[in-house]
Amino acid sequence: MEPTPLVYQFGDYTLDVLRGTVSKGSEEIKLRPKVYETLKYLVENPGRLIGKQELIQAVWPDSFVTDDSLVQVTLELRRALQDRSQLLLRTVPRRGYLFAASVTQVQVGPEAEETASPLPTADRIADLRSPRIPRKRFDLPRPRTSLIGREPELAAAADLLLRPDVRLLTLTGPGGAGKTRLAIAVAAQVADAFSAGVQFVGLASTIHPDLVDAAIGKMLDVQQVANRTISESIIDQLQDWGPFLLLLDNFEQVLPAANIVGEILASCPCLKVLVTSRACLRLYGEQEFPVAALRQSSAMELFVQRATAVRPNFAVTPENGPAILDICTRVDGLPLAIELAAARSKVLSPTAILDRLQSRLQLLIGGALDLPERQQTLRNTIDWSHDLLNEAEQKLFRRFSIFLGGSTLEGAEAVCDTNLDLGIDLLEGLSSLVDKNLVQRVEQPDDEPRFTMLQTIREYARERLTASGEESGARRAHAAYCLVLAEEGNPELSPEDRDLWLARCELEIDNFRSALDWLFEIHDLDWGLRLCMALFRFWDMREHLTEGRTRLETILAIAGDAYSKERAKLYIFLGALSTAQGDYPAAQRFLDQSLSLYERLQDVWGIAASLNALGVAARDRGDYDSAQAELERSLACWRTLPDKPSTARCLHNLANVAKIRGDYPRAQAALREATGIFEQVGDRSGAGWSINQQGDISREQGDIKAAQEFYQQALGIFRQVGDRWGLADLGYIYCAQRNFQAAHAAYLEALQLFASLGHQRGIARALEGAACMEAGRGNSIRALKLAAAAAHLRVHLGAPLTPADQAKLDESLSSAWRSLPGLKGKQAWAEGSAMSVETAIQYSLEDPAAAISASSDR
Repeated sequence: MEPTPLVYQFGDYTLDVLRGTVSKGSEEIKLRPKVYETLKYLVENPGRLIGKQELIQAVWPDSFVTDDSLVQVTLELRRALQDRSQLLLRTVPRRGYLFAASVTQVQVGPEAEETASPLPTADRIADLRSPRIPRKRFDLPRPRTSLIGREPELAAAADLLLRPDVRLLTLTGPGGAGKTRLAIAVAAQVADAFSAGVQFVGLASTIHPDLVDAAIGKMLDVQQVANRTISESIIDQLQDWGPFLLLLDNFEQVLPAANIVGEILASCPCLKVLVTSRACLRLYGEQEFPVAALRQSSAMELFVQRATAVRPNFAVTPENGPAILDICTRVDGLPLAIELAAARSKVLSPTAILDRLQSRLQLLIGGALDLPERQQTLRNTIDWSHDLLNEAEQKLFRRFSIFLGGSTLEGAEAVCDTNLDLGIDLLEGLSSLVDKNLVQRVEQPDDEPRFTMLQTIREYARERLTASGEESGARRAHAAYCLVLAEEGNPELSPEDRDLWLARCELEIDNFRSALDWLFEIHDLDWGLRLCMALFRFWDMREHLTEGRTRLETILAIAGDAYSKERAKLYIFLGALSTAQGDYPAAQRFLDQSLSLYERLQDVWGIAASLNALGVAARDRGDYDSAQAELERSLACWRTLPDKPSTARCLHNLANVAKIRGDYPRAQAALREATGIFEQVGDRSGAGWSINQQGDISREQGDIKAAQEFYQQALGIFRQVGDRWGLADLGYIYCAQRNFQAAHAAYLEALQLFASLGHQRGIARALEGAACMEAGRGNSIRALKLAAAAAHLRVHLGAPLTPADQAKLDESLSSAWRSLPGLKGKQAWAEGSAMSVETAIQYSLEDPAAAISASSDR
């Protein structure tokens, strides 16, 4: 008698083993065979930790695959079950998976009643994580001056931070008290106690509490993971690192984000956090450390040091000593106030400084009483320093405060002297403010210098700007400058110029945020929509996916039903960002809205663009039939329009889908036509990519010679136009020919270029190529380490390889796995996964021959 077939029920879902289907209510959910087999095995074993190797063996019993195939399958499964929060399928880092849903097993017989029996569940898995190899890092600003008079505070704060019961230490005090300088010294003092390292995160230009996690993530090189918040990604990374110290500077303006710090601390037992703020974070377990004013002798020493910096022959004498002491007393020993006063030693004697300072303080006794006493003193000191500026310098000082995160000279000219009413040469004015310690000059590598303000001084200058009645005009000039800069990144830029534009946008990101905040606040939809549309390429190419999506959704909410054409375009952008995040249901929803709007407007260009985006989204989610159908419809629309470049790009996308489906004749025909159009319109980079994809097809068909010719031709074009992406493909050809020296040179060049541009997906591709090269040379440990580093990067990017590409990579690495049986291969993979991107790049650039020689010596 045959065994009775089973039906499993969990949540709203039903898995019918006999029919091989999964459904939600009456709706059947389509799953690839391997995804279905994975779900079936998990459902049959609920509440039990299933190791990765066990699951791989169950789903691929006769094949050799790596963890990445499993990651791809679980991602698809979670999307199908709408399990973004991992309520059904939990990942236990480094251990495996847990099916946490309550599962009911229903026995179904042809003539029997259904009988249900619950299977065991696990509501909680405690401490299943195993430690990973930590990443070593030490990233603290290098002080430009010595720390004066803080030895007792340094020792006390360091002792507190090293206590086992202190995990959050907050240095508090007024602006200008020297909190940042002391915190840096404390972090450096205790660095040896944190084997995973120390990281400084400056928050002076982060004014939105909801951007704090992004600021921390950026400094920790955390990449956004599909369907994971930035905070969760930070936690995932820090949990693996071991003892680590995070220094968060200038937290006072983002205090509502304290819960993020608490969440990270609670989830990362090896982490400690050092904070500087004018107010406590008010978190459980927080240890406050008030930073007091300098003692008298130390205050005088600081004054002399800073005075000597602007006047080398300055010295303390019996005549000026009492005046210096009085100055330090008048400003309550606040380091910033002392430095501001000492800067005047270039032109004034200590007695003259004291006379002016004394006069100003007497005039301001009746000032704002709701501020702390020391902050009143600092305000008076800055006020005095401000009043010593001439009228033109004062105007520049307050207008320059409109910048968040600083500006170049060009930006300052555009914003601070819009009406040519400044009355002073901009460079001369900024130089004067730098001399007076009201503005700081920051050198940029291979770029023009930037000018910034300390946060305390910037706040004061903004108050002056508001009081002057110029704030509205300054904000509009600032927004206009940001709009011009953003719109310089138009599609016609050469690859080299676009790289420069992207780098400039990265420097100006805080100014873009400030401009968008203001435009949203005043509901200026004309400029707000333009700025959002102009910044899409930056958000997409530099992987600010979450921020870009949030901004686009916000402006669409403000626009309501107005601006139909602009909204339709923004929905395409939202679809693209959601696709990049792996949020395919949202991408489909946004792109359907775009298509609907364009159809209502009878805008053929927009319809074609929407269909093209729908095709790309379908391709990325693995629905190749729908992808080809949408792209064919898009191509038919483009052919009715005079937009040749868009027609060629659509042909390129169509060829990619046809290639994946194995329809090589259709792919080759589309690529030949695309290449011709690109060459006709002068788009050499586009032609190069179409030729490059012809090389991919030849390689997949086994025609290595033809593939090499295509890749060499494309590479020549890429080098001519400054496009950097073709080098990795050429390396694969050299590997196929076993010309490993040439392959190493190609990957070396590719990695260096991708690293300089910050192209994370390019880095992953080149690392995978280098791994295949090492496997071909027989250097198995290096092969697995590099492949693991690439896989780790792809998971964090949310950009997995296609199943076909993953299968090819697995095949290339199979010899490495076979040569390292047991724990050796797993250890190499673990070490590669623990590498930072920088470490992986440096490791890959080592001479393979030297590495093999060293390996044989062992």
